[in-house]
Amino acid sequence: MNTKAHYTFSQLTSWLNEHRVTEIECLVPDLTGVARGKILPREKFTEDRGMRLPEVVVAMGVTGEFPDEGPYYDVISPTDHDMHLRPDPSTVRIVPWAADPTAQVIHDCYDREGRLIPYAPRSVLRRVCELYEAKGWSPVVAPELEFYLVARNTDPDVPLKPPVGRSGRSETSRQAYSIDAVNEFDPLFEDVYDYCEKMELNVDTLIHEIGAGQMEINFFHDHPLGLADEVFLFKRTVREAALRHDMFATFMAKPIAGEPGSAMHVHQSVIDRASGRNLFSDDDGAPTREYFWFIGGLQRYIPAAMALFAPYVNSYRRLARFTAAPINIQWGTDNRTVGIRSPVAPPTARRIENRVIGADANPYVALAATLACGWLGIVNRIEPTPECKGDAYLGDYQLPRSLGEALHLLRAETALADVLGRGFVTVYSEIKEVEYAEFMKVISPWEREHLLLHV
Repeated sequence: MNTKAHYTFSQLTSWLNEHRVTEIECLVPDLTGVARGKILPREKFTEDRGMRLPEVVVAMGVTGEFPDEGPYYDVISPTDHDMHLRPDPSTVRIVPWAADPTAQVIHDCYDREGRLIPYAPRSVLRRVCELYEAKGWSPVVAPELEFYLVARNTDPDVPLKPPVGRSGRSETSRQAYSIDAVNEFDPLFEDVYDYCEKMELNVDTLIHEIGAGQMEINFFHDHPLGLADEVFLFKRTVREAALRHDMFATFMAKPIAGEPGSAMHVHQSVIDRASGRNLFSDDDGAPTREYFWFIGGLQRYIPAAMALFAPYVNSYRRLARFTAAPINIQWGTDNRTVGIRSPVAPPTARRIENRVIGADANPYVALAATLACGWLGIVNRIEPTPECKGDAYLGDYQLPRSLGEALHLLRAETALADVLGRGFVTVYSEIKEVEYAEFMKVISPWEREHLLLHV
């Protein structure tokens, strides 16, 4: 649990003094999950300083581009207004790899009238959590984040490959759940766990996943905003630790052809604040109507939310039949072939796992979207389809197969936009259209290999 959840700025100042901090990284997560912001000397970090950044800083694509014209500028001022940044004291943490005592603090973005910037990722997640709070509920999530360790690669035209471990060899076969395969990278993971401890990140177990060099880290369940912060910081931490061991850590959804993709599975439940009861279980331990309605909401709205769960052209390479990734929105108990899984658990821990989300998704946006789907299901009493008790891979594709198709579905779904914020959906979809258009300018090796002399 976050011990700094209710810190004031004066308590933050005391914390900085206690840790003899000399420099502060002022961080803002952008739409892709990249850390933007400024680095300040300790003496310049004051409550009344009024740090600012241009609005477009949190509204750029992964290439750093944004639209030249269109609906994007119905939300964002074409005169490039400033955002006013305010630190969230609960997010302060030491930067464990810094040479001098350095802190990092995540900031929220406001306009000059003091309103949250509606398309900033943290604002979107706050908005959805407030809908639950208005009902007297508290959403609870627990992400499971997969990633690959790969050998250093400075040429984007060269395919990625597994890194060399302690034995001096790279993995050449799949080592799912292998302890020895994890131990190959002991020096790296000792640093990762050391960094996480110093940063008070809520990480639980580390396992070797199916792919060569593929790992998974699980987080303890907690409030969505705090856990989104932790995933955001964890990605940064693992990438930094990997660089120090002469390798890369990547959260691409499908970094290596022929290997499984990387997901961010999210376990979700809802607590009734007045009683402390899990909303998904009756007093006798049976699943409630709200449990089934939450599943129904996921089934109804996941296709429209796919551009948020699978945000890049690469994301859709992961979602393929028989590859440990879902292809549809079936649901089932203890069934890993479905997109919506209900793990076996006691009634107090009954939860629903969204297995569709990719590791490349922005954690704030992904958690906001999956909770929005479930919330719509409960408030609109959406019944799910019958439970899938067999192999869901034998069924039809029910998810969009490309970013272009996903963006069309996102724009058409007004109910989801009302929950997430229409301004956010407009900015997000316009940015993703720019990225998609940029990708379509690239001619791939497959096209040259099979079309050059054959068509």
